[in-house]
Amino acid sequence: MNKHSVFYHLEVLPTINDLNIAAAEFIIATAKKAIAKRGRFVISFSGGQTPLELYSILSQSPFREQIEWERTFIFWGDERCVPLEDKRNNAHQAKITLLNEVNIPPSNIHIIPVNLPPSEAAKKYEKEINDFFGVGPRQFDLILLGLGENGHTASLFPGTKILNEQAEGVREVYVEEEKNFRITMTAPLINQSHHILFLVTGKNKAEILENIMWAPYQPQKYPAQLIKPLEGDLRWFADSAAATPVLLRGL
Repeated sequence: MNKHSVFYHLEVLPTINDLNIAAAEFIIATAKKAIAKRGRFVISFSGGQTPLELYSILSQSPFREQIEWERTFIFWGDERCVPLEDKRNNAHQAKITLLNEVNIPPSNIHIIPVNLPPSEAAKKYEKEINDFFGVGPRQFDLILLGLGENGHTASLFPGTKILNEQAEGVREVYVEEEKNFRITMTAPLINQSHHILFLVTGKNKAEILENIMWAPYQPQKYPAQLIKPLEGDLRWFADSAAATPVLLRGL
């Protein structure tokens, strides 16, 4: 591990299906502990294709019955500025895959308002998060994250000015390769979480996963290196295809 890394737990699963089942079990265990301790479970979902099978598993027996959905509150770590019904919209994908299949109150689902201009959407979502947590710390019980082949996580992309953001908030960011805006939580806000879980699958993620964990600390190049929880628990779940180079280094 490079000297700038924080302590983390890496769990390597043989297949993507094994990874998704392990992730579902981790979410359920975290939810039960949070509800027992604080009376509610507050989770931030990730987008992209990686978590969709996980969401599908959570929507089915015996998993969905193990979460108290009426005490579960859903947020998103980032979102593309596309219409809510667009298949690229993270919330849309999560709703059709999971949230429409479980008995969660609509008021518990906090969607990023992509109908607004990007800067307004970011400000409104930050206010929604602030209002939700009130006077207490803005501390999610669990934040799910993915890892892009370019090292981005949430919408913290290489070379973007948001990587220098020190505030615990929500910002808009223009992604040049997509020619579009995204809304994202800042790294300092993510790092407040009680638990952070990265999901990484596929041989195409092997090189970047190795770099995140072993290359010198270069967050402008590898933004996922910014994720260093202040007091919380950082976990990486990877399938064997993604984790092989890391394992060969002796982890």
